[in-house]
Amino acid sequence: WVPLSPWGWELHAILDAWVPSQSLLLDAGKCRTHEGENRPSPGLGGPDGPGPSVSLPKNEYYCRLDFLWKKKFKKEREEIETMENLNRVLLENVLPADVAQQFIGQNRRNEDLYHQSYDCVCVLFASIPDFKEFYSESNVNHEGLECLRLLNEIIADFDELLSKPKFSGVEKIKTIGSTYMAATGLNATSGQDNQQDAERSYTHLGIMVEFAVALIAKLDIINKHSFNTFKLRVGINHGPVVAGVIGAQKPQYDIWGNTVNVASRMESTGVLGKIQVTEETARALETLGYTCYLRGIIKVKGKGQLRTYYVCTDLSRSGLQPPMLS
Repeated sequence: WVPLSPWGWELHAILDAWVPSQSLLLDAGKCRTHEGENRPSPGLGGPDGPGPSVSLPKNEYYCRLDFLWKKKFKKEREEIETMENLNRVLLENVLPADVAQQFIGQNRRNEDLYHQSYDCVCVLFASIPDFKEFYSESNVNHEGLECLRLLNEIIADFDELLSKPKFSGVEKIKTIGSTYMAATGLNATSGQDNQQDAERSYTHLGIMVEFAVALIAKLDIINKHSFNTFKLRVGINHGPVVAGVIGAQKPQYDIWGNTVNVASRMESTGVLGKIQVTEETARALETLGYTCYLRGIIKVKGKGQLRTYYVCTDLSRSGLQPPMLS
């Protein structure tokens, strides 16, 4: 006797309909009548000699039952594999690929905290300040729905840039209203920058500048198609950060630190169409051949007076460029 699961009774019901007690025996000869009486036939018990007993239908019954069980198990296993692959793809769209591996196939408790420290991460904030004035709720735009639709198209086009090979190291962190936040250098292990020369460790800063320029160009294309005049305001800073995932059932990847706060201030105090960076970031970009020019000393909330620079967006990098710092 084998205990059956709740859906195992369903298989028995199928088999009862498939192999009734008065069905024909599977043999060279058929010996069952519709009335259920046995008739002698070649190969069966009777005058011709002994043959298979009534246990043969039971053997067939359990063979078919075993077949259905295996078939159902195979189907369920394929469904589980498909669901696991789908969960993996969805999770990697929310978390970085290496971080997603920490959550796949693990039942993390609420008190479990994933975190990682990085020595040199470049943080970007890019916002569209004009969108606040553009947004309105009226009958013409379906109570603001059309405005949100346009913002969704802009962010979706920004996300599309991440699929380019040269921007594979750029990690989107989140969007806050019409502000786009991204970072580079999160795929490096902690302490790796100390083992490399300065120019190589700052390579991802150049990638971030190119990504910022690509965002500006993409917004210009959107403006032409939507007949708008949106301008992007970009702030960039680099330094140590702490990355981590908050939440277990609905994980959210984010980064924290003074580097992030200053990068946000570079954006909020910036100028439309410009990429504003700190003095330390400007010096690092100079080692990569980028040209920056001094904006001046500005007052930054919570940081006091800071000397900031604008990055030339023509990406004309040459060793013959004059020094950016006078």
